[in-house]
This record gives sequence, structure tokens and C-alpha cells, in this order.
Amino acid sequence: MTTATPDAFEQGPHRGWLLFSLFSLYVIWGSTYLAMRFALTGFPPFRMAGLRFLLAGGLLYAGLRLKGQPGPGARQWRAGALTGFLLLVVGNGGIAFAQNQGVPSGVAALVVGSMPLWMAIFGAAFGQRPGRAELAGLVLGFAGVVLLNLGGDMTGGATAALALLVAPMSWAFGSVWRRLLPMPTGLMAPATQMLCAGVMMLGVSFVLGEQMHGAPPMKAVVSFAYLVVFGSLVAFSAYGYLLRHARPALATSYAYVNPGVAVLLGVVFAGETLGPLTFGAMAAILLAVMLLARGKR
Repeated sequence: MTTATPDAFEQGPHRGWLLFSLFSLYVIWGSTYLAMRFALTGFPPFRMAGLRFLLAGGLLYAGLRLKGQPGPGARQWRAGALTGFLLLVVGNGGIAFAQNQGVPSGVAALVVGSMPLWMAIFGAAFGQRPGRAELAGLVLGFAGVVLLNLGGDMTGGATAALALLVAPMSWAFGSVWRRLLPMPTGLMAPATQMLCAGVMMLGVSFVLGEQMHGAPPMKAVVSFAYLVVFGSLVAFSAYGYLLRHARPALATSYAYVNPGVAVLLGVVFAGETLGPLTFGAMAAILLAVMLLARGKR
């Protein structure tokens, strides 16, 4: 197997890299919800996320610079900070906050599975009006979120529910908007996004007064390391590659698979139990995003 280089990610779409990126998003990101739950047993949410992205972004940035890639300019740093705030601080941070308040990892993944629906809305704001299938998907997706609340599985209180609902909206808007911004090239884009988001998240942690209560357990440390290496360095870089080289419907298709992976792992390894309305909500949201993908063909 050859080693990925910044040039390899910029030579245009390659079937092998596309498949690897899809696998990373389907399987790895599906597992990060459970890994995040385990990491939160030893770290407060924004402290954990800030350290995660600062470490991953710093490693990626240092590696790229050592390979001779030039650093981003002022406009590129600004674009990385803006999209890093939307994707990671609000998007990923909202998920971490909600899970820390008791929202099951499977439910979190299921709500985030509505992200393609929000991409359709923001895409329409940039001139891509949704068709009938997409409109049906939007209505069905919102119905799925309502079912979650009726089933009582959206635990954690109103603040956690609000954070979890805003997270995919912010992620979708950042994903659409980044196409219009002067982002750095290749892997330098996720590096700048993670570095900027890590600093901002640690600032949020300081403002909220988050504190570590003793040394984190080994399970939390291992889960944190998994999030840094696989959830951030590998999968987030793969997401950036797909946004540059694949259709939006394909780049966001991981949302079809992540809820199933997260629910299965949560039930098997964390003892999470989900009510019948939750499975009905899952079916509604997955059908909604399938309608959305069909409407984009």
C-alpha cells in the first residue's frame, strides 16, 4: 500500500481514494459516537474535543510542513477558522455536549443523519432549489426528529436536544459554504480547520469552567486516542477529499450508514436500549435522505 501524500489528494478523483474515503466515513465515523461516549467518561466535552482537534491538526500541519507544503496565507487561515467553527466547534462540539448530557450515541448519530436534508436547504439558498422528492425527504426527516422526542429517547434535557439539532445544521452550512471560500489546498485544509477549532474549543471549555476530575480511566484515554487518529486525522481528511472530488450526495452518503453502525455498537458495547419509536424514527430519516439522494440525480 502506498502512503498518502498531499499531491495524491490533489491529482483529481481516484477510485481507490474515493472508496477508501467512503469506507472511512461509513465505518470510522459511525464508530466515533461510541468512542466519544467512552472518552467523555474521563474528559469534559469541550476540553476533550479541543485537545482532540488541536493534537490532530497540529500533527497533520507539522507533517505537511516537513514535506515542504507551504503554510496557508491570511485569507486561507480565516477561511479555515470560519469553516472549522461551523463544522467542528458547533457541529462536533454540539454532539459531544449532547452525549455528555446523556443522549445515547445511537440517537445522536440518528439526528446527525438528517444533515443531508439541511444541505438541501442551504443548497437551495445558493441557487439549487429542491425538487419534489427532496421536499418529501425534508418533511419525512423532520417527522423522524419529532418521533425521537415522542419516544422519549432524546434524553438530556432541552439544552442537549437543541445542541444536537443545531449541530447537523451548522455542519451542513459549513460544508456548502466552504466551496465558496479560499480554502487551503489538499490536506492543509483539514489541518487548519482542526487547529483553529481546537483553540476555539479550549476557549469555550475555559469559559464554561470545565474541570478534569482526576486521571481519566484507560478506556477514556484509548477512546480519545482513537478519535484523534481515526476520527480526525483519517476520517475528517477523507471528508474533505470527498467534498472536493465527489458529488455532494455521495460525500454526505455516510449519513445513511452511520446511524446503523452507531446504534449497533451502542447496543452491543454500551448496553444502550432504544424504544420502538426510535426505530421508526430511524426508518423515517433514512428514507428521507434516500429520497433526497434520488432527487439530486
